[in-house]
Amino acid sequence: MKKLFTFLVLLSTACFCFETHAQSSGKTITGTVFDDSNTPAIGVNIVVEGTSTGATTDFDGNYSIKVPDGGTALTFSFLGFKTQTIVINNQTTINVTLETDTSTLDEVVVVAYGTQKKEAITSSVVSIKSDDLKDITTPDVSSMLQGKAAGVQVAASSGAPGATPSILIRGRASLGGRVTPLWVVDGVIQHGTPIVNPNDVESISVLKDASATALYGSRGANGVVIVNTKRGKLGKSEVTVNTKIAMNEFNTGEFEVMNSQQLYDYHTQFGNTNPWFTPDLLTRDTDWLNLGTQTGIVRDANVSFTSGTDKLNLFINAGYYNESGTLRGNELDRYTFRMNLDYNISERLKIMPKVSFSFDDRERVAEAPLYELYLNLPWDVPFEADGTPINADQSQDWLGRDKRNYFFDQQWNYSSSNIFNMSANFDFDYQIVPHLTFKSINNFTLYRSLSKSYTDPRSNGGLASGGSVNDFTANRITRLTTQMLRYNNTFGEHSVTALAGYEYNDYVYEDFGATGNGIIPGGEILNATSEPGSINGFKNDYALQSYFLSTEYGFGDRYFAKASIRRDGASNFGLDNQYGNFFSIGGGWLIHNEDFFNSEAINELKLRASYGSVGNRPSSLYPYQGTYRVNTQYIGIPGAVLNQFANPDLGWEKSYETNIAIDARLFDRVDATVEYYNKDTSDLLYFVSLPDITAFSGFWENIGGVKNSGIEAVVSADIIRNDNFNWNLGFNIGFNTNEVTELFEADELPQGSKIWKVGEDADSWFMRKWLGVDPANGQPLWEVVDPDTGARSETSDYASATPQFLGNKSSPDFIGGFNTSLSYKGISLTANFDFSKGGEIYNSSRELFDSDGFYSTFNQQVLKDGWTRWQNPGDIATHPQAIEGGNNNSNKPSSRYLEDGSYLRMRNVTLSYNLPQLVLNKLGVSNVNVYVSGDNLFTFTKYSGVDPSVGGLGGSASLSYPIPKRYVFGVNVSF
Repeated sequence: MKKLFTFLVLLSTACFCFETHAQSSGKTITGTVFDDSNTPAIGVNIVVEGTSTGATTDFDGNYSIKVPDGGTALTFSFLGFKTQTIVINNQTTINVTLETDTSTLDEVVVVAYGTQKKEAITSSVVSIKSDDLKDITTPDVSSMLQGKAAGVQVAASSGAPGATPSILIRGRASLGGRVTPLWVVDGVIQHGTPIVNPNDVESISVLKDASATALYGSRGANGVVIVNTKRGKLGKSEVTVNTKIAMNEFNTGEFEVMNSQQLYDYHTQFGNTNPWFTPDLLTRDTDWLNLGTQTGIVRDANVSFTSGTDKLNLFINAGYYNESGTLRGNELDRYTFRMNLDYNISERLKIMPKVSFSFDDRERVAEAPLYELYLNLPWDVPFEADGTPINADQSQDWLGRDKRNYFFDQQWNYSSSNIFNMSANFDFDYQIVPHLTFKSINNFTLYRSLSKSYTDPRSNGGLASGGSVNDFTANRITRLTTQMLRYNNTFGEHSVTALAGYEYNDYVYEDFGATGNGIIPGGEILNATSEPGSINGFKNDYALQSYFLSTEYGFGDRYFAKASIRRDGASNFGLDNQYGNFFSIGGGWLIHNEDFFNSEAINELKLRASYGSVGNRPSSLYPYQGTYRVNTQYIGIPGAVLNQFANPDLGWEKSYETNIAIDARLFDRVDATVEYYNKDTSDLLYFVSLPDITAFSGFWENIGGVKNSGIEAVVSADIIRNDNFNWNLGFNIGFNTNEVTELFEADELPQGSKIWKVGEDADSWFMRKWLGVDPANGQPLWEVVDPDTGARSETSDYASATPQFLGNKSSPDFIGGFNTSLSYKGISLTANFDFSKGGEIYNSSRELFDSDGFYSTFNQQVLKDGWTRWQNPGDIATHPQAIEGGNNNSNKPSSRYLEDGSYLRMRNVTLSYNLPQLVLNKLGVSNVNVYVSGDNLFTFTKYSGVDPSVGGLGGSASLSYPIPKRYVFGVNVSF
C-alpha cells in the first residue's frame, strides 16, 4: 500500500508535462460599479466569462480589465448582491449598478469532495461563514460551533488553556464505536480534531445526515465537519493585522465551599469529638481558591497577506496565541502558520500547494488539581510568615486528611510539553477536455510530541523515588491521496455533475517513554538520574482504501437529484468483512419556481428528502484479531499471556438515515428551515468482557441496534433592514430521541452507572434510587425492589438497596442557540446564546463535598438555596443528618447526586466600530475595526456544580476546570 501511495502521487504529478503558456491579445474595458444606494462598490470581482481573467474595483468603484480575443461578456459578482453578466459587444466602457440579493439559494456551500449551490442541496448541510464564527476568543475551531448549528452538541472537556471540546451530532449512534464527527480541512481527512487557527477559517460546513456524509463512507457515521480555509481574492492585495488582549476570570459557577465559620458550624452539628476542634480554629480562614487562582491573560495576534491576480491567488497567515490559565501555573503558547497558493499555470492546469503548521509550547506547568483547592480546610494555613510553603506532611498542626499542601510540591515539581503539527499538500486541477476535470489531493501530516515531568527529591511526591525525571516522545505520520474525475455540464434546462474517485489513507503512530529515579535537586535530565525506572513504548497503525461515485442532476431550476456510492476497505476488519458498501439518494424541489406558485408572502419554498447509509468502525484498531500480552515473564524467561479472543466474523456497524426538510423565505425577510430525521443503526460494535476463568479479557462483537430520531428548526429574520440601521435575529433548536432497539442475547446490559436497555435511551442511568431522608431519624433512604414480585420498599441500608433502571438519562431533551445583531452605520452590537434543556448530570464531586460527615477532614459544599439538612425529628429535609464518619453510606453513588443539567448561557456579546471611509482614506488604510467583547458572562442553571457544560458527553461530571469569563479588547486593521 505504501508503494501504491507513492505511485499515485508521482502519476498525478506527471500531468504537468502536458502544459504550455498561452498568449493572447485583446482590448481593455473600464468602468465604475455602484451598489443599489449609488455608492461606489469596493472589491467587486469582475471576470471575463469562460476564462480566469479578472479584476477588482478600487476604493472609488473603478476597474480596468484586459479582455482577451474571443471574450464576449463580463461577470460582476459581490457578496450580498446578485451576480450580473453583461455582453461586451463593441463597448469599451461598462458601468454597472448592483442589486441586493436577499436570496441565499445562490450561495455556494462546501460539501463532500467539492462545492454545491445551496439551491441544489438535497441533504442536511449547515454552512457557517467566518463572520459568524469569530465572535468568541479561542484558539480552537471546534469551540466556535457551540450554539451555531441545530442538533450539534458541544461539550467542553475543560476550561484550561488549549482544551478542546467533544462534539456530538444528532445523538449517540454507537455504543462501542466512535461517536464524534469526522473533521476535514481543505479536502484532507484529519486524524482527530485539528488545530486550525480560527483566523484562517473562511467557512465551516456541518454535514449531518447520511446523504451528506455517505461519500465519506465508514468515516461519516457521526457526521462530518468540513473546514474551508481562506484564499486570496482576485485583483486584491491586502495586509491585515488582527490583535486582541483579554482577561480571564475564574468562574466558580454555583459551587461554593465553606469558610471557617460555616465549616465550624457544620462540625458543631455532628459533634466533632477531636481534641483539635476548638473555637481557636475561627482565628484561621484560608481562602484556598483565591490563593490558587488568578486573572489569566490572553494575547492573540495575527498577520495575514492576501493577493489575487488572474494567475495567482495567495493567502498567508501567521498567528500567535498566548493564554495563562485561571489556575496558577499553566500557560499555553501557540504558534500557527498557513500558506494557501492557487496558481493557474494555464487555462487548463491549476496547482494548489498548501503548507500549515502549529506549535504548542507549555513550559514548566506547575498546576495542581483544582479539587485540592476546594478540599483543603480553611483551618490549614499554607505559608509560613515569610511566605515559605509549609510541608503539611511534617506539620503537627495540619488537619486535612491527606496532609497535602497544594503549594508545597508546586514550588519545585513541573511538567513541560511541546507539540508540533505540520501538514503539507500538493493539489492540482487539470482540465482534460471541456467539462471534464481531474483533481488530485495529496497530503502528508506529521505530528510530534515531546514532554517532560520533573519531581523534585525535596517534594513529598519525590520521597519514595528520591526524585525522578520522565521523558516521553510520540510521533504520528498520516498520509492521504485522493484522485478524482469530475464532469460538469449544462444542456438547456438540464445540469449534470458526476464524480468518480479513489482514496487511500494510512497512519503510523509510535511513542517511547523512560523514567529515571534518584536525582539531586535541579537534575532535570535523564543523565542526572542515578538509577533507571520504568521504560515503555507503543506502536500502532491502520490503513483505509476507498472507491466512490457521485452524480447530481438538475432540471429547470426546479428539480434536483443526487446519488452516491462508496466502497470502503479498512484494516480494522478481517479479510471476509474488510470492505463495506455505503450509498445515498436525495431529491429537492424548488416549489417557488413553478409556474403555478404565486405568493407574495412566500418568496422561496423548497422541499428536500434524502436517504442513505454510512458505516462505523470500532475504537480498537485490531478488534477481529486474537491477541496476546507479551510484556510478561516467568523466572526471567519472556512469555505471552492470552488477552483478546479472536472474532474473524466481526462486521461493520451500519446506519441508515432518512432526512426530510422544508426551506422557506417569507416576506423577503425571514429564512426558516425545519428538518425531520430518523437514523437507524444496526450491528452495533461492542467489546464483550469474559470471566477471568477463560483467560481472555473479552472479544469484539456486533451486539444490537440503536435509533436516533428528531426535529431541527432554524429561523433567521431581518427585523429592520435599511441603509443605516439593521437588526437581525436568529434561532436554532434540535430535539433528539435515542432508543436502543436490540441487544445481543439480552434485553438489557448494565454498564456501571449506565444501562443499555431495549426501548430506552442509550444514556439511561442505572444505580440505586434515592428516596430522600427519613423524617423520624434523619437517615438516608433508598429503594428496594423485590426481584420476584416487583414490590417496592424503603431501606437505610445501602447494601440492601437495589441497583435499577431509573428511567432518566444524561442526554438532553433539546439543545440550541439564538443570536441578535444590530448595526447602525459603523457601529454594531451582537450577542450569542446557547442552551440545553433536560438531561441529568451525575455530580460525582458531591460524594466528597456533600458527604454528611463521611469526609470530616475535607472542606464541604455550602448548601444551595432550597436545600436543608435534617437536625430534629420531624424535619422534612433534602440532606440526612451529618454524622462524624458518615451517615449509613449516604454519600455512595445513587440518584441523590443526579442533577438537572439544563442551562442558558450568554456565549458572547460584542460591540464594534468600523472607522468611516473618509477617515480611512486619510490614514491610508482600507479598514479599521475596534471592538470590545465578553465571553461566558452569564450562565443560568440549577446545577450545583461549577459548569454544567464541562465534562464531556457521558453525563458524569467531577469538579472540573470551569470555562472562564473573558473580557476582550481587539483591533483589526487592513492595509
